[in-house]
Amino acid sequence: MPDHQFVYIADPMCSWCYGFAPVMAALAERFQDRLGLQLIMGGLRAGNTEPMTGKDKDYIRGAWTKVGEATGQPFDPSFFDRETFIYDTEPACRAVITARRLQPGMALPMMARVSRAFYAEARDMTKADEITEVAEEAGFDRAAFTAAFTSPEVQNATFRDFLIAQELGIRGFPTLIAGSEAKGYALVTNGYRPLEDLADPIERWLAAGAPVTKSAS
Repeated sequence: MPDHQFVYIADPMCSWCYGFAPVMAALAERFQDRLGLQLIMGGLRAGNTEPMTGKDKDYIRGAWTKVGEATGQPFDPSFFDRETFIYDTEPACRAVITARRLQPGMALPMMARVSRAFYAEARDMTKADEITEVAEEAGFDRAAFTAAFTSPEVQNATFRDFLIAQELGIRGFPTLIAGSEAKGYALVTNGYRPLEDLADPIERWLAAGAPVTKSAS
């Protein structure tokens, strides 16, 4: 295992995390021999119970426009045709943690798949049956995924992730840090940044011995 790791704190139903997904996938692949990856679900709107209002939709529509323009990621506007929608991100986060439990190497791809289903395909990633369909499409055994997704162990692990993100003081997603438990961590980015702004600075950071007194970028 590499001595250092990325720690990626995100939420699959965060639009900027969706925009950052190709960048994170590229970073994970490029540095896989030198930096491990720990994925923490942030719980952007976990446990929300209030249906979206027209004002909420206007705000989210504007945010999606900005993300699409900045990142090139596609969005399906038919999402806004729903008369009622409760934007609860806990089930989507739990889906990623289920993947992490069953096949750790599939956690990051599963998060990207859940995000794409929600944003680009207008599928309801708050519904367990729809999440299970997406998991099966991603290659998971349906019965095994459902059993894990609904288990108390995975539910507890999901809330532990939310607590870790809070204890780290994370105020926005995506947040990417890098380092080690022994030496500490440096901030790579808090918010979306394109790959070209991150890859070479991380290379230089590693070459300098992975210092933690300054940002990796």
